[in-house]
Amino acid sequence: MARKHGKLTIIKVGANDISAFCNSSEITRSADTHDVTTYGNNSHRKDGGLLDGGFKASGFYDNTAATGPRFSVMTGIGTTQAITRQVEGTGTGKPQEVFNAVLTSYVESNPVADMITWSAEWEIDGDVTTTAQA
Repeated sequence: MARKHGKLTIIKVGANDISAFCNSSEITRSADTHDVTTYGNNSHRKDGGLLDGGFKASGFYDNTAATGPRFSVMTGIGTTQAITRQVEGTGTGKPQEVFNAVLTSYVESNPVADMITWSAEWEIDGDVTTTAQA
């Protein structure tokens, strides 16, 4: 098994690469389940249902026009944004997830004795396409 370091991760919101402003990201995938238990069973029987998921990213604040998280992320609150996540960095054959997601939350934190940080949460809209980069 080949381990990979998180520092290689690339995150894009639309065409904007916000990786330089991120220090954490997380994708969550889940599925509905349906109880299809019938008479005569001693245990519950389940069938899978619709897929669902979410995405989170956070890092250090930067107001760089057109590319920083304040512009690339915050201005999209309540809208669907295209997200690309390249967990092993960029390169032919490396994995990536591409999906649309609704930005549901954007937070900026301003501690008196530390750097300003930001965090955002999205709800995935539709399928997540997982492919090898070309």
